[in-house]
Amino acid sequence: MAEQLEVTATWRGRWATDVAVRGHALRVDEPPSAGGEDSGMMPTEVFCAALASCFCLAVAYAGRRARVPTPELTVVARARRAGQELRYERFVVETEAAVEAPTLGRLVEEARSLCWVSNTLAAGVALEYGHTSRDARFPK
Repeated sequence: MAEQLEVTATWRGRWATDVAVRGHALRVDEPPSAGGEDSGMMPTEVFCAALASCFCLAVAYAGRRARVPTPELTVVARARRAGQELRYERFVVETEAAVEAPTLGRLVEEARSLCWVSNTLAAGVALEYGHTSRDARFPK
């Protein structure tokens, strides 16, 4: 895996963006109640979806390494808002599969060390912001 990941979001009007990475695209939008057209998931839903999907893949990978099939594998991620703040204070990740409980528990424990998204959330992360003006009236 590359040392750095780059994802580009391009505004498409109102509250919609098109997100692109490695030749794949995703529409992100807000619902009508927030002024959007509901043409895609909200950014917060994409964030939670990243956690659920990454952990699901990690459990499946742990199962494959242990030669344990994981039929009906499903991961549900729930995010709890931090009061009125614009952030989440807690994520709960629930894993279900048609696998014996102790075995599934071992796979989940192994997946905890394999999931990039949950590892990043658990460790915290430095966040930096930059900007570049494309306004031709103001040369660099």
